[in-house]
Amino acid sequence: MPNGRKEKAAETEAALKAAARAVFARKGYLNAKITDITAEAGRAAGSFYNHFASKEELLAALLADLAAAGDESALAGDHLSDFSDPAAVRWHVAQYWHFYRQHAPTMRALGQAALVSDEFARTLAEFTATQAADIEDHLDRVTAAGMRLPATADLSIVMMYRLLDGAAQAWLEQPADTPTDDEAVEALTRFVYRGLTGRDY
Repeated sequence: MPNGRKEKAAETEAALKAAARAVFARKGYLNAKITDITAEAGRAAGSFYNHFASKEELLAALLADLAAAGDESALAGDHLSDFSDPAAVRWHVAQYWHFYRQHAPTMRALGQAALVSDEFARTLAEFTATQAADIEDHLDRVTAAGMRLPATADLSIVMMYRLLDGAAQAWLEQPADTPTDDEAVEALTRFVYRGLTGRDY
């Protein structure tokens, strides 16, 4: 494909992704139609299928973008990895909170898609397992310091992320009841740290 066509194709794909995020934010994933996305992008309805076979495939592409953004975010700043230290837990809680806030429409869409598609539920589960595996060694210091995890490391991580995800959904979708970022991060850090170590700080 000549460079000009490649650039135009890349522009169209980026426009469709941006439009999908906007439509998902407004209507939710389940109510969004492909024609809503193409109209939002200012593209012909048929152009969608030059880039994605379905709405699910577009969402899978957004998931891949999230994974890349998450990797970049994890490399930003001073990554703390000793979960026996509340500062390390706070670092991860803050990373997740701000990441969710930035990508909320896509994060909600992923959960909605997993409810209605077994295949997408498996894709999301694999993604989540990969993300969890990246921090499993962070819990080694907890047991090394003589503290007892509430369950296996795998299950402890799953519970941590379920809590963070649920809190982000509940608080960020109800703006009137949303704590400030600092309040949210502090409250979640205390809850997660106590849950993982059995101790307050």
